[in-house]
Formats: sequence, structure tokens, C-alpha cells
Amino acid sequence: MNLNDLQNISNSFRNTQRMPVLFLGHGSPMNAIEENQFVQGFRKAANEIPKPNAILCISAHWYTPGTFVTAMEMPKTIHDFYGFPKELFDVQYPAPGSPELAKETAELLLPIDVEEDHNWGLDHGAWSVIRHMYPDADIPVIQLSIDYTKPTQYHYDLAKRLNKLREKGILIIGSGNIVHNLRMIDWKNINTVGAGWDWAVEAREKTNNWLLDGNFQNIIDYQKQGTALQYAIPTPDHYLPLIYTLGLKDHAEELSLFNDQLIGGSLSMTSVRIG
Repeated sequence: MNLNDLQNISNSFRNTQRMPVLFLGHGSPMNAIEENQFVQGFRKAANEIPKPNAILCISAHWYTPGTFVTAMEMPKTIHDFYGFPKELFDVQYPAPGSPELAKETAELLLPIDVEEDHNWGLDHGAWSVIRHMYPDADIPVIQLSIDYTKPTQYHYDLAKRLNKLREKGILIIGSGNIVHNLRMIDWKNINTVGAGWDWAVEAREKTNNWLLDGNFQNIIDYQKQGTALQYAIPTPDHYLPLIYTLGLKDHAEELSLFNDQLIGGSLSMTSVRIG
């Protein structure tokens, strides 16, 4: 890629008002087709911010060795789940991709080797929430994968390199869940908002306090924070999208929470807005 190519890519997303950053607790895939307080929260979040020129999503469900970015013109809708109603599998979210944004994202992350991907698409961590925010599917969407070989601090630091995209009308979304332990779901209360095991209540309270106090190092070092956090985050895949969101926060920016509820005993829908 030569300097003229890079200039053309940069010019395709002109400077705008600085965009907020979101972490969305996406919960069950059924949220894609249900009407509840959480999808209402996603829509409200979209209505409160400028309409983006494009979206970059870091989803818990694209967990890879190395870093990839979707670079196709029209990403497919991936139904990466099983055991759900046919109605859910019938959903398509035909948003365009953006090879130009993919190239710019890869350039910003140098010297990290980011491979352009033409096979993935939009997994349910992305489309199940974005379809509520922008139902017309008229905004380009790309995904950046999470390198599972790297430690938490690496992802926090990597995210900082994406900050320039916020000044070009790019909405960056992390999609996962802070408390996410599928093996310990309370099936009797799977749809009960506010239902949480004691350890889930403790983990939610601790992480919320750290988020609101700006104590991000404790969030990064979650493995050192006691038993409740170990139960809440048995694997980091759903947690790391939060880390990307926090890495994009400037010191003076406001951080607020929404959809801040436990459900099913061992899941939290807590979502974060920065800026």
C-alpha cells in the first residue's frame, strides 16, 4: 500500500464530532428478536448519539489466534448458535461492509499484523444488538477479532490506537457480557431480571464501582480480584470487548452505565457509554 492509497482511505471518513464508545451486554441471542427493556436500552443509546458514518464492532464471538478485520463489501449474517427457534435463524442483517475502513483500521494498529478477512461476516455479538440500534442496515459495519493468545493489558493498549477513528464518525462497539458464566445459569430464573447468584451480585457491584471510579487497572487485573470475579469471568472472551471500550476512554470523558441488570443468575446485561 502506497501513500496515495492511505490518503484515499483516510479521506473516505472525514473528520466529525468525536463519537462516543459503547460496550453492550448482548446476552442471549434471543434478544435479537425479542422486545424487552434491554433492546429498548440499545435503541435509546443509538438515539442519544450522532448517526455514525460506520461501525467497528469487537465481538466476544470472533475469538482468534492473531488479529483479523472483516474487509468484504457485503458481510454475511452468521447464525453462530444452535437450539433456538427458526425465527432467529431467519434473521438477516444486510449491512454493507467497508474495505476502506478495514484497511485504515489495520494501518492504525501497525506494527501489529492485522490480516484482512473475507470469510467471517457479522456474528450474533454484532448483528443481534446493531439491528435494534440501526434497523435499516444502512451503516457499514466491520468487525475486529480478539486475539486469544494475548493478555488483558495487551487488548487495553491496542484499543488506544483506534482512537482516531472516533474523530471520523466511526462508532466503536464492544459486545460481550461482564458477568457471563453459562455453566451456572439459574434456569428457573432464566428470564428473571434482577436474578443473580451471590457471587454474580458481588462481581457486578465491584466492576460497576471500578468503572464509575475510573479504576480500570483492577478491571484489567480481574484475575487477581477474588472468587466472585473468577466465577463471573471463567473465560475472557465475553469480558475482553469491555477492555477495548475502556482503552478508548480519554481522561476527561464521562462514563455511564445502562441496562445494568443481572439475569438468569449468572449473566449481566450491564452496558457502558463513554463520551
